Amino acid sequence: MTPGKLLIGATPLGQPTDASTRLVTALRTADIIAAEDTRRVRGLAQSLEVTPSGRVLSFFDQNEASRVPGLVDEIKAGATVLVVSDAGMPLINDPGYRLVTACVEAGLPVSCLPGPSAVTTALAVSGLASDRFCFEGFAPRKPGARHTWLQTLADETRTCVFFESPRRLAETLRDAVAVLGPQRRVVVCRELTKIHEEIRRGTLAELAGWAADGVLGEITVVLAGATPTADLPTLVAEVEELVDAGARVKDACAQVIAEHPGAPSRRELYDAVLRARG
Repeated sequence: MTPGKLLIGATPLGQPTDASTRLVTALRTADIIAAEDTRRVRGLAQSLEVTPSGRVLSFFDQNEASRVPGLVDEIKAGATVLVVSDAGMPLINDPGYRLVTACVEAGLPVSCLPGPSAVTTALAVSGLASDRFCFEGFAPRKPGARHTWLQTLADETRTCVFFESPRRLAETLRDAVAVLGPQRRVVVCRELTKIHEEIRRGTLAELAGWAADGVLGEITVVLAGATPTADLPTLVAEVEELVDAGARVKDACAQVIAEHPGAPSRRELYDAVLRARG
């Protein structure tokens, strides 16, 4: 018996027309559509003028584990199963991981229908560095856990993307000011790709003040990475290596400073080199 396959389908964040042609086809032809919210996927299908030919069943955090064995058996028997979340890419802080893992372990085909993701969309419009970033899911709900989590970001040099409830956004930004400092750059993306999309950019202090009046909608936060710093003895050692290779002290200091954002001034480094020699 030829097995079926598992399809991971990215769905629009807000605009139905963002749906890919492959997703439209899968919604129409899949034998089973495992949806985080069956009403949402039926609404999406209606907007796309698609009539699903297969079964639509619920597949969310609370029932994912119990659904997985049955879905794996269906795929083994030849069914095509499409997994979709409410919006964006499944598995990214949404259900699907257990099913993908089970299919991989069973040697069953798994394919992705790429498309919208709030994480990469927010990163793209943020204006912050995007060459290296991390995703942290939802910020912790409880103040103590949130404070501890923010401390782990104090020295994180990568741009950080995370989700937050509009009800807790103001509190989270206030905590971030206390832990990370008021001047750290941050971008709050509200209702991405939707009619009331709003992108707010500024410092943590500025956006904490803005959010204090209350915010509505789906929220994605993009936090600038910490400015890397290097200790003075390490910088002095790098200067001396360049000098040993033939560079002048002043030129070596300028090169080292340029390679270390957040480092002390060139004059301060130059003086440190002279002190170390003296």
